[in-house]
Amino acid sequence: MGHPQLATDTSRVRRWIDMGEIPRDPVPRVLAVLFTERLGRVVTIEDLGLVRHGRVGRQRGDGSVESPDGVPWAPERTAAVLTEFTGMDLMLNRRGLVGAGAALAAGSALSSAMHDWLHTDPTLKADAPRTDDPLHADPAGFDRYEAAPIGSQEIEALERSVEVFRAWDASRGGGLQRKAVVGQLNEVGGMLAYRHPDHLQRRLWGVAANLAVLAGWMSHDVGLEPTAQKYFVIAAHAAREGGDRPRAGEALSRAARQMVHLGKPDEALDLMKLAKSGSGEQTLPRTQAMLHTIEAWAQASMGKGQAMRRTLGRAEDLFVSDKGDVPPPSWMQMFDEADLHGMQALAYRTLAEHEPAAAQLAQRHAKEAIELRTKGRDRSTIFDYISLASACFIADDPEQADRYARLALVSMGANSSHRTWDRLREMYRLTGQYAGYPKIKDLRAEIKQALPRAAGRPGGGKWVRA
Repeated sequence: MGHPQLATDTSRVRRWIDMGEIPRDPVPRVLAVLFTERLGRVVTIEDLGLVRHGRVGRQRGDGSVESPDGVPWAPERTAAVLTEFTGMDLMLNRRGLVGAGAALAAGSALSSAMHDWLHTDPTLKADAPRTDDPLHADPAGFDRYEAAPIGSQEIEALERSVEVFRAWDASRGGGLQRKAVVGQLNEVGGMLAYRHPDHLQRRLWGVAANLAVLAGWMSHDVGLEPTAQKYFVIAAHAAREGGDRPRAGEALSRAARQMVHLGKPDEALDLMKLAKSGSGEQTLPRTQAMLHTIEAWAQASMGKGQAMRRTLGRAEDLFVSDKGDVPPPSWMQMFDEADLHGMQALAYRTLAEHEPAAAQLAQRHAKEAIELRTKGRDRSTIFDYISLASACFIADDPEQADRYARLALVSMGANSSHRTWDRLREMYRLTGQYAGYPKIKDLRAEIKQALPRAAGRPGGGKWVRA
């Protein structure tokens, strides 16, 4: 790793563990690389508790943990954490490993740790790390972009690249472009090591937040759940450092959606409380509507039908109240009327597991979503077909269910989203009671053929009823 002079002994390691002593650089970074290689997942110096400003995740006397993963980080640490984590992630990709061995932090723990931090506005004076700060020495053994100051034209190019990556993800899923997004984010982390004028620094933090959300969403899309959660937390930090609290809230809402998908709706609701309250008063009605649909999905997963209906009603009101006089940020342009119906379909279809009558409304909203979908939203269309077919099975209409299930299967060919497979597995479960029907028997065989042979997601965890 380029540090042949490093050596240690048992007594020194014992002081690190028992007394909380922090070794000097580059020891923490070397240890992070070694643990990353050995465990096959990204391990940062925060994970190891080897950060100079105090051990993270320290236990209190009552046994509770102060904060998971050392969040929130100090502003001067955000760029360093971003660069370190993406570098480790790229190294694992290069060596054919996946970052799936860590446990997810509980939504309640993240929410508690980040509440006060997210509800205050940052100042930019500490945004950029000092180049002579030992915390920002060259990492040991992983990629880092050779940073240099940049101008508005370079930032515009970066912003355009985000749109390209976002469009690709919406069409094909996150698997094929995840490494490219992580690499771009790693470069931006290097750029943030320099102090730029405030207006450029804010935009650069915005690019970092957008790329981190994409990296997280793509990681979630291919089953790298702990890695995805880390990127969502990084995105929230980056957005806040850039003064964009609504973006920080939306990043946390992605972590909430992840929790619902993994069958942890109670954790999702904890995160949604923080996402909604921490987004600030500048949050546009359409953004608020989107946040409400995620909350409704979590409520549906818990069988809370009345609460879900109230929340969806509020989402509809907010969506309609947005007059469009203020252009939505780039990261909200994907949430249109089709997406509103798609999320309503998903919520009602999920509730139908508890209240079968909800399947009728799930069908109506899914059909509306499919009708409104624009070109390039292939993954969302697949989800709509799966929601519609699943709702038809629950409503005891196997003929229609077979039709829409086959449309989903036809659309899945070029898609790399593991989440589509997860929802397809749940739809397969619903076909069981109709296995004696010739058409459904054939459909079950086709679904089994379309699904990967692996029995579970790399990130572990439970699949939500899609």
